[in-house]
Amino acid sequence: MTALFEQLALTDVLDVTREIANGIVAANAEEIDRLARWPEENLRALQAAGLGGLVVPREQGGQGHGLLAVAQVCEILGQICSSTALCFGMHCVGTAVIAAKATPDQQERYLVPIARGEHLTTLALSEPGSGAHFYLPRTTLARECSDTFSVSGTKSFVTNGGYADSYVISTVAADPGAPPGDFSCVVIPEGASGMSWGAPWDGLGMRGNSSRTATLSDVRVPAEDLLGEIGDQIWYVFEVVAPYFLAAMGGTYVGIAAAALREAREHLSQRRYDTTGTTLASQSVLQHRLGTLWATVERTRQLLYSGAMQGDLGSDSALLAIVSAKAEAAEVAVTVANEAMTLTGGIAYRDNSRLARCLRDSRAGPVMAPTTDLLRTWAGRTLLGIPLLSE
Repeated sequence: MTALFEQLALTDVLDVTREIANGIVAANAEEIDRLARWPEENLRALQAAGLGGLVVPREQGGQGHGLLAVAQVCEILGQICSSTALCFGMHCVGTAVIAAKATPDQQERYLVPIARGEHLTTLALSEPGSGAHFYLPRTTLARECSDTFSVSGTKSFVTNGGYADSYVISTVAADPGAPPGDFSCVVIPEGASGMSWGAPWDGLGMRGNSSRTATLSDVRVPAEDLLGEIGDQIWYVFEVVAPYFLAAMGGTYVGIAAAALREAREHLSQRRYDTTGTTLASQSVLQHRLGTLWATVERTRQLLYSGAMQGDLGSDSALLAIVSAKAEAAEVAVTVANEAMTLTGGIAYRDNSRLARCLRDSRAGPVMAPTTDLLRTWAGRTLLGIPLLSE
């Protein structure tokens, strides 16, 4: 098919992202955080620029990019508004899951509109009873008849909840004796009968992402909206869901860390004492601490980029690097935001400053499933040749 948008090289994608981030995203960032407002204008601007189809294959009119593009775009957005980065990142993850084994019908009904900037999707895997073990859903998928399923259950922390056009939902495998991670995925449109939303999101940080709870009560799903085959989705977990989710979140948290580092650097450069005429930048101990923070952010960024590039090339070692990169990024975002607050002093603490937002947003990283502890465990199991989902 003919692409509606020009298909951009990665460098051009990043240039477009920076322009949007420094424009409308920056203009809305403070209000989105203050009012816990879903960043609709920001996401529409990304879609209008052709980035809604960032990971849609070129054959369906998309940009045809992969993990590295997702990580870098989310990093740029995360430096300005991490709520926007999270919302856009989850759209990319949901898109990648749909695209992985899309039928011609699914390509036409989902991927083509996504590529055109007319459709926003997202992922809904977490549940109240599963915690960090997002790969163990209890939501059920029952066959009503030969061409219809019924889905029932509760999904928590659904980013873009109530605003996306569709939701990629995980359900328990049809066979009760199936191994862990053996689940099925379906696509459910916003407004489907039997789907209802809980209270608006009002979190400590990431305040604009609308991570709400969805209740599914006998939601009828046409058989053509099943992704792949029933129960074969353990493949999705580590081949699609985990790499794209971790790349998006890793990029977002590297972006938060980079923003905090920039705030500290600017403060040290500009802060001058009237009594002595000296600046904080002249203090060797602060120079040392700032240099250490830069190295911490940069090595995490390079680990993320390396893992994403390996994933795009299909390397067997990619998942280990991406798993570790997201774990590092989550910890680094908290550490750098906290250290930057210390370097900046009372000025950062007052008036809910940009650094205060960085610190609040960064705290989601270590606890967002899969948690940092679980990611570290997966990395160790990979190195030891132990199945990741072993008990």
